[in-house]
Amino acid sequence: MLSTDTDILATAEAWREAGRGVALATVIETWGSAPRPVGSHLIIDQEGNFLGSVSGGCVEGAVIAEAADVIEDGKPRVLEFGVADETAWRVGLSCGGRIRVLVEPVA
Repeated sequence: MLSTDTDILATAEAWREAGRGVALATVIETWGSAPRPVGSHLIIDQEGNFLGSVSGGCVEGAVIAEAADVIEDGKPRVLEFGVADETAWRVGLSCGGRIRVLVEPVA
């Protein structure tokens, strides 16, 4: 079962208040077939714990890996995954979709 946005954002706040580094990933654009709609969230802490979903499959693994860098350097990033990308099959978008995900630190 996926958590609600309220659960995800409340958990991000609790993790931050506990002193953990946290990044928030948000789907900001989709095209074609995409497993999660615009506005879907995933939070990640500095140890790789996460809650929520931005896509599923290997896309989330790539977002979690990138979140570690966002937590470390504090710089947001926009990631794009899609069928035109040579990594489409590897990240699980072989169905013809494209997504853009904003990954930003939670202060």
